[in-house]
Amino acid sequence: MGFYIAGAGGLGRETLDVAIACGTAVEAFLDDARAGQTVRGMPVLAPERAPAVASYVIGIADPPARRRLAALLDGRGLRPTTLIHPRAVIAPETTLRLGCLVMANAHVSSSVSIGFHAQVQYNATIGHDALLGDRATVYPGANISGSVTLEEDVTVGSNAVVLQGRTIGRGSFVGAGAVVTRDVPAGTVVVGSPARPLVR
Repeated sequence: MGFYIAGAGGLGRETLDVAIACGTAVEAFLDDARAGQTVRGMPVLAPERAPAVASYVIGIADPPARRRLAALLDGRGLRPTTLIHPRAVIAPETTLRLGCLVMANAHVSSSVSIGFHAQVQYNATIGHDALLGDRATVYPGANISGSVTLEEDVTVGSNAVVLQGRTIGRGSFVGAGAVVTRDVPAGTVVVGSPARPLVR
């Protein structure tokens, strides 16, 4: 039994802060790269060492990494758990699927749907009727307006703004401080104000 945080990097440590604020006891971090170490006074185990009856949340920002870890841990019989900081606001008629992480001072408005293993990081805001797909990630200070759709594996960077009714296609990345005024196709990186595809 017990509760584990997958990922012992920066976001994993911030996830531990959320767990502490919630009064949730954490047994250990799960992280292949740091297995055998101690982080914030907590042991770090390889993910394969977590007991099958345990629960977990993933403290890693990268959506593909979250997909891989969730598949591994679910396959071993662990149960994803949603973790919501007590200083976050979750309005009525909003649903969060298992494995979500909502950090301090996030504000999630009414009638929002948030998918499996999605993250709303600190000081981010989600407007009414928004839809966040599985593993969508909203970085600190970002603002998602009402009726926005973030498809699976989308990342919205710090202090970015996505205007009302826009759709961000699967796997896209909205750069820090960008202002999205039109839909973004799948797999696109956009930057600037107004946001435009990044030319490499």
